[in-house]
Amino acid sequence: MCAEPIAGAHQHVVDIEGRQLMCVCRACYLLFVDHEAALRYRAVPDRYLAFPDFTIGQAEWDALEIPVGLAFFFRNSATNRTVAFYPGPAGATESELPLARWQALLERHPELDILAADVEALLVRVPANDTAAASCLLLPIDACYEFVGRIRLLWRGFDGGQDVRDYLDEFFAVVADRARDAV
Repeated sequence: MCAEPIAGAHQHVVDIEGRQLMCVCRACYLLFVDHEAALRYRAVPDRYLAFPDFTIGQAEWDALEIPVGLAFFFRNSATNRTVAFYPGPAGATESELPLARWQALLERHPELDILAADVEALLVRVPANDTAAASCLLLPIDACYEFVGRIRLLWRGFDGGQDVRDYLDEFFAVVADRARDAV
């Protein structure tokens, strides 16, 4: 955005029109922190929240028509709808989310309806077996894309392989430790 060099540790903004993340210096980042302003760019916040009381059954997850047990959801302000992406060997794949099903989930869990549009996402993990509980975390959108990118790099074979499964467990443990419980 400007001529200032960008440090290794830096922040991001989302280009709302182009649906792109952009690396920015601190000064440029601060120009776009007001999420109420009608701007082309929005600063990606650094908020991590956990929802320990979140539940979702397999039938409810299946009704969302997401073919894997992991996806992130965010509000796209340009289209005024919730979109879902799930990881795979090609990166982030967009799912056509049935909004009525997502709305039903939000009605049952109103605490989830706190996302800043375009810049925060809910990362939901539904285990393949019924013995483990589902996980739901609110993350910055850049963390979600970084997560999916790492999965893409590690992916081997049809189901991703052991490296992907290990990374999933490690990622959720690290992020859960970083997140504070949503109240």
